[in-house]
Amino acid sequence: MRSTPASRRTGRRLAADAGLLVAAAGFALPLVWVVLSSVDAHADLRVTAPDGVTLGNFDAVLTPDITFTPLLNSLVLCGGGTLLTVVCAALAAYPLSRFRSRLNRPFLLTILFATSLPVTAVMVPVYALFVQVNLIDTVQGTVFFFAASQLPFAIWLMKNFMDGVPKELEEAAWTDGASSLQSLARIVLPLMGPGVAVVTVFSFVMMWGNFFVPFMLLLTPDQMPASVSINEFFGNRGMVAYGQLAAFSVIYSTPVILLYVLVARRLGGGFALGGAVKG
Repeated sequence: MRSTPASRRTGRRLAADAGLLVAAAGFALPLVWVVLSSVDAHADLRVTAPDGVTLGNFDAVLTPDITFTPLLNSLVLCGGGTLLTVVCAALAAYPLSRFRSRLNRPFLLTILFATSLPVTAVMVPVYALFVQVNLIDTVQGTVFFFAASQLPFAIWLMKNFMDGVPKELEEAAWTDGASSLQSLARIVLPLMGPGVAVVTVFSFVMMWGNFFVPFMLLLTPDQMPASVSINEFFGNRGMVAYGQLAAFSVIYSTPVILLYVLVARRLGGGFALGGAVKG
């Protein structure tokens, strides 16, 4: 019996749904393991329900040396790097969005190429440079490199969002005597709030999970962020404290989740420029 077009479409849809469910399970299983293992006193690599719920793993990791100091270091490094990235990206994207030049396209293509460079390819010369300028093992040096590594893609994103803000709004402010910097700060950035939120979240998340950069540029143990200190749970001879590792992972993920929740409403909103343009 020959299949009808409707039955073939139904079969393809069911196959696509099954593939999506398999992919979702692949992403969900590690998260389920982390949650279950964090409250399991005998956690291992298997995804199983614990015999009894315990908070002993959290009690073991909630100490200044293991959690609080590394998390504070991560907040300082990633918060400073994100702030510097967003400010520099806005200042760099503004002329690219508002002024036309023959160099705009080559510059944007260069930025796009810079986003594809692996950080491992530039760490050796960066390390040598930081030694020469006395920035090795310093918080400010790591913040600068964090910002520099995220800046190319942040500029690209910021420019695309900035293109959605009508230039007519700025021209009205210019006639009232506002400068370009004032129109950027008071008109463009407030109207592209969701775009700024996207760049902020993306930059912070990429810095928060970065292990290699602080591991290479910071030498003092007291300055290490949580992304590096998590390596301490992997002991010698393959011994791993899985329960404590899972508990630390839950705590480590909390700032990123909170940041996303705080900006979720702005991410879901539009630019709401219709009334402004008509007025």
